[in-house]
This record gives sequence, structure tokens and C-alpha cells, in this order.
Amino acid sequence: MADHDNQEVHEYDVVVVGSGSGNSLINHEWRDKKAAIIDGGVFGGTCLNRGCIPTKMFAYPATTARHGLEIDALGVTMERQQVRWREIRDRIFGRIDAISESGKEYREGLENVDLYSEYATFQDPHTLVTASGQRVRGRHVVIAAGSRAVRPNIPGIDLPGVHTSDTIMRIEELPKRVVIVGGGFIAAEFAGIFSGLGSEVIQANRSERVLREHDADVAKRFAEVAGQQWDVRLNTGIDAIEQVDGALSVTLREGNSTTTETANVVLVATGRVSNVDSLGAESVGLDVDNGVLSVDEYQRVLSGGQPVPGLWALGDVSSEIQLKHLANAQERTVQHNIHHPEDLRSTDQRFVPHAVFTNPQIAAVGLTESEAREKAHTEGFEISVKIQDFGDVAYGWAMEDHVGFVKLVARKDTGELLGAHLIGTESSMLIQPLIQAMSFGLTAHEMARGQFWIHPALTEVVENALLGLDVPGN
Repeated sequence: MADHDNQEVHEYDVVVVGSGSGNSLINHEWRDKKAAIIDGGVFGGTCLNRGCIPTKMFAYPATTARHGLEIDALGVTMERQQVRWREIRDRIFGRIDAISESGKEYREGLENVDLYSEYATFQDPHTLVTASGQRVRGRHVVIAAGSRAVRPNIPGIDLPGVHTSDTIMRIEELPKRVVIVGGGFIAAEFAGIFSGLGSEVIQANRSERVLREHDADVAKRFAEVAGQQWDVRLNTGIDAIEQVDGALSVTLREGNSTTTETANVVLVATGRVSNVDSLGAESVGLDVDNGVLSVDEYQRVLSGGQPVPGLWALGDVSSEIQLKHLANAQERTVQHNIHHPEDLRSTDQRFVPHAVFTNPQIAAVGLTESEAREKAHTEGFEISVKIQDFGDVAYGWAMEDHVGFVKLVARKDTGELLGAHLIGTESSMLIQPLIQAMSFGLTAHEMARGQFWIHPALTEVVENALLGLDVPGN
């Protein structure tokens, strides 16, 4: 092992490990101070380069194409005549790569900021050693190192043509046949993308339910509709991948029986894990719990259960909720707390929403029905549940929608919204007034009757769901 103790130490006011949400931390408030960013990956982090932004840029044309194929009931027949994969891909990454590169060049051009484009590990809680051996120490250190895709240990996992979400979007051609392994939101989104663009898709999920973290009614409806678009196989795992005659032979197992499928591409979408294990955090006494770095409500990193002065963490490296909008909120919390130690703030994580940009789109916030029933039993109150179909309102008639619904869960005694779960067209936008109601403490009736709802917009399905709850005022 190299001896770093006698090497020069580069001293900074703040060191940020990771260039995703953590990059935003170095703003005008640091202009008179020395700062460093350490990141051995692509500048800008996962969301910009390999995650939420490019996947949605693929999902939009795929969903648009799928909707075009489904409007025959409206008296219009459309065909998907040609999909120019390279054109789609190059349009997306032509923009994203330029943003990543310009962001990197901007940071490199600042006199008060040093960029270390390499990975690093902790020597002590305030000192990191980069891969090239440079020692970097910060008065404040912010760990924002993100997460990475999981690759299960199965034969053939490293063959060409086997991808994770990190690499699948840069392939050269649209595959004719894709096997997707996984049942979470990443698998659902890519199944929607490839199916919408014309690939034959097999989705293998080892459990009996896809999207198991979502409300049961939403997960059930999605499985039904997804099964009409691509081949969904539940209780099915993957045993091995082999290369045969220029293609991939995939052995799938359901119970005691196996089947072999041929594919051009295999996407392994079995989840993501925090990068905390690559930092040597535990070796310098930092607390790690359930695979993520332990922080208190102020985003201070813990050691022996106590906060380490000047050591902060945010995003996937320290949160089991892997969402960019949460990481951004935590970054704002860290930014404030570093500059205002006498007025520490926490990140309000009561109502963190999430969406799945597949077909049909899904969005959720708060408790599922089963979670709400458990809470009600424990705390001694009753709940009201309302499911309102998109097809119950005028715009839903215009769409001939037989899929989408809004499901709300509320306290019967107070009208407080406990959870909202949507599936259907633009659910990620339709859910926003419900997030607003929960965040600002509006009851279901106040939200429904305290404002106008444009008629006959699709948002009326949200209004009607609110009014359909058995709560005070309705």
C-alpha cells in the first residue's frame, strides 16, 4: 500500500465528492473560497447522463408511437412505419453530452475550483486520496457520490450485448428482440421504450408482482396493460446467458422448468446500490446502515451515531429513496446548513413523489392503501379510499380511456390525504395538485372546492376523486 502520509495535502474550504446534485452546491456563496469536486465518472452524474433525463427523452417518442397505434377506436388508423434509432439516440446524447462537457469546462475554468476527474477513497473523515495518489482535504466535505446499477452474479453477465441502464441507451441499432430482467421502475420504463419503438420484449420478473413498491391496484392494472404490449413473465428468473450464432441465448427459469429465449440484447434492470462501499467510509469510522451512509435530519454524516462536524452527505449515497428531486432538495438543505450552522434545517421528506415513465405512466405520493390501513389500525382512525377512472370524465371520453385511474386514500375523520396513486396518460403531471394538497395541509374537500378546475380537462378526474372520498365536507 502506498504511503500517503508524507505527501502534499491540497486544502479546500469545501470538497464535493460527486458531480451530480452535489455540483450545484458550489454556487456564488463560495466564490471567495477554495472548492474541489472529485468525480471519476461522467461529469453531471447519473440523472443527466444515464438516468432520468435521457430515459424520458427516449420514453416520449416511444409513448407517442404507442398512442398512435392505439387510437383506432377514435376513427383514426396510424402505423409505425419507421423508427430511426440512431437519429433518436444522437439527438438525445448530442444535447446531453454537450451539457456534460460544458459543465465540466465551466468548473475547470473557475479560479477557485479544482476538478479531480478520478475516484477517491477516505483516508480520514476530512481527507480523501484520489486514484492518482493526491491527498485532498476539506474543512467541509460533502459526499454526493450517487449509486450504480447492480449486475447479478450469473453466467454470461459480462457478455457483449448484456447491458444495464448505464449502457443500453447508447447501442448502435434498435434490437429486434430484447430480454429485460427485473420488475421495478427501470425495467418498466425500458420495456415501454423498446416495445413502443417496435422491439419484441420479454420481461422476466422473479417475483409474482411487478412494481411491488407501488399500490397493489396500480401494480395489478399495470401488469394487465403491460401484458397486452409485451411478454411479461412473473415468477421467472434468469439462470444463464450464452452467445450463440451472433445472438444471445437466455435461459429463464420458472419454478422447476426452464425455457431458452434468443435475444439481440439483454437488459439487466435489477436495481441500483449506493456507491458508499467504494469510498472506504466504514474504514474511517463512518456509519453505514442498510447499504447507505447514515445521516441525521440535517444531512450530517454520523460516526458512532453522532454527527461528524463538517461532514455531509446527500442523494443516493445516503438515501434509500433514489430520486433526483430528493437529492436536489437535500443539496439545498446542505447548502443552507453549511452557511447557517446556527439555524440548521432538515429536508421535509414526508411527501416525496415518484413517477414511472412507462406506458401507461404511473405516479404516486404518500402511503399505499395497505400502509394506510396499517397506520389507521395502529393509531385508531378509519380511512376512506376512492378510485376514479379517467373514463368517468369528459376528457377521458374523448380519449376512449379504459385504463387510467386516480386512487386516493384519506382519513375519514379529518379529510387529510394520506396517499395518491395514479396510472394513465400524463399521471406525472396530474398528481401535482395532490402533492400540493398534502404538502400544504389542505384537506380533500378544501382542495376540491377551494379552486376552479378547467372543464373539460383531464384534471377533472382528480377533482372527482377528491369529492368521492367519504370525508368531512363532501
